[in-house]
Amino acid sequence: MKETLREQDACEETCKGTKVDVQSIGQKLLDDAAVTELANIFKALGDPTRVKMIHALLQSELCVHDISEVLGMGQSAVSHQLRLLRNLRIVKRRKVGKTVYYSLDDSHVEEIFIQTLQHLKHV
Repeated sequence: MKETLREQDACEETCKGTKVDVQSIGQKLLDDAAVTELANIFKALGDPTRVKMIHALLQSELCVHDISEVLGMGQSAVSHQLRLLRNLRIVKRRKVGKTVYYSLDDSHVEEIFIQTLQHLKHV
C-alpha cells in the first residue's frame, strides 16, 4: 500500500521520539519578534523581482534609473521594491545631490545570496 505524503513525514504511532531533550530545544527557540523579522526577510527574498535587484546590486552600486534599465521596469515600481528591501536592511542607499544610489546593506546579504546559489548548484 502506498503511503500518503502526510504518513511519510510523520512518526509511526509506536515512535517514542529520539533521545533529544525537546524541552531544551523548545526553550532555545527564537522569540516571536525574531521569527517574524526572519520570516519577513525570507518573504522579501522570495520575490523574483527583488532577487534580480539583489543580484544586480551584488555586481555594483546602482542608482534607481540604472536598476530600472537593468530590470526593464518603471522607476516607481523599482523604488517601491527598494523601499521594502531598505526597510528590511537588505539594501542601503546613499544620496548624492538628487541621485540615490543603492547597494547591499552588508556582507551578510551577499553571503546569504551566494550560499543559496551554491546550494542550488549542488541539488
